[in-house]
Amino acid sequence: MPVPKKKTSQRRRDQRRSQQKLSVDVASLCPQCKSPKLPHRACTKCGTYKGREVIVLETD
Repeated sequence: MPVPKKKTSQRRRDQRRSQQKLSVDVASLCPQCKSPKLPHRACTKCGTYKGREVIVLETD
């Protein structure tokens, strides 16, 4: 099997690994009920998306 000719430096190794970081999901506010929701998704509290109701929520 091939073996590396030179040792990979810590700087080069860390530069390569810096692209593998996790991203944080940014929450936006729902324009209807002002609760936090994920972007490009229907609101889980009121069931609206882009100003119209797309999910009919059952009320007790």
